[in-house]
Amino acid sequence: MALLLTQLFTLHDVTELRRTVAEQAENCGLRDGRLDDFVLAVHESVVNAVEHAGGRGQLTLWTVDGVIRSETADQGAGIPGTYLDGAVRPSTLSHTGRGLYLIRRLCDVADFRTGPDGTTVRLTMRLPHAPAFPRTMKRIRVTGGGGPSGHFQG
Repeated sequence: MALLLTQLFTLHDVTELRRTVAEQAENCGLRDGRLDDFVLAVHESVVNAVEHAGGRGQLTLWTVDGVIRSETADQGAGIPGTYLDGAVRPSTLSHTGRGLYLIRRLCDVADFRTGPDGTTVRLTMRLPHAPAFPRTMKRIRVTGGGGPSGHFQG
C-alpha cells in the first residue's frame, strides 16, 4: 500500500483538496474521463461531509493492488436511508440529492458505511495496467557444481 494523502478538511480546504486529489490520481496513471470521474466523485464525498455532517471530515488517498482508493470520513448523523440507495436519479428540478447518485456511477466501486456516529465513503478506481516486460529478455543459464562455486553464463 502506498499512502498518497491524509488530510483533515473543512469548507476552506475543498478547492485545494480537489486539486491535490487530481494531481495524485494523475501521477498514479488515471487519465482523461476516468481521472475526471474519480476526482468529481471524491469531491462530492468531501462536499457532502462539509454540507451535511458538521462541516468537516478527513480524506485519505492511497494505492494498493492496481487501484486508487479514497476514504472520506465524517462524524455526522449518518446518511438517511432514502438517500443511501442512490439508485433513483434525482429530478432535474431538484437542487440537492445528486451527490450519492453521481458517486455510485462515477467510480468502479463505491462503498458507504453510515450510522449515527458518522459516515465513511470509500471510492475505488482501477488504475491502467503497468507496461508489460519487454518481449526480448536476455536468457541467463545457470550452471553449478553443487556448491558455492557455481557461476552464471550470459
